[in-house]
Amino acid sequence: QVQLVESGGGLVQPGGSLTLSCKASGFDAEYHSISWFRQAPGKQREAISCASSSSGSRIYAESAQGRFTASMNFDTNTAYLQLTGLESEDTAVYFCATDGPLGSNFCPTDSKYDYTIWGQGTRVTVSS
Repeated sequence: QVQLVESGGGLVQPGGSLTLSCKASGFDAEYHSISWFRQAPGKQREAISCASSSSGSRIYAESAQGRFTASMNFDTNTAYLQLTGLESEDTAVYFCATDGPLGSNFCPTDSKYDYTIWGQGTRVTVSS
């Protein structure tokens, strides 16, 4: 089965760091893009980043530029989102998404691209 499982969320103080993991199963992530999104209560889902072997990594969200880094480990079939300089506004559930074995190996130019496969999310809470 094709599956994404996020982990690494938790409680962190402002200015702190976390690394989120997205373990992919059922397809080879080396040949397909994986993106990160987040959704805070009462707010729209926001695209954060994308990574693929063809496109490298990129940050879609201006608020995350310079603070978040997307990467992939092809040996472990895992995508990562490194969060640094966290702010209270970063509090949200973070999701990873992909099109799996049928998807492109290029990151979408449209940050709102509608992926077909999603993880269940991992919650990040940044305290005041």
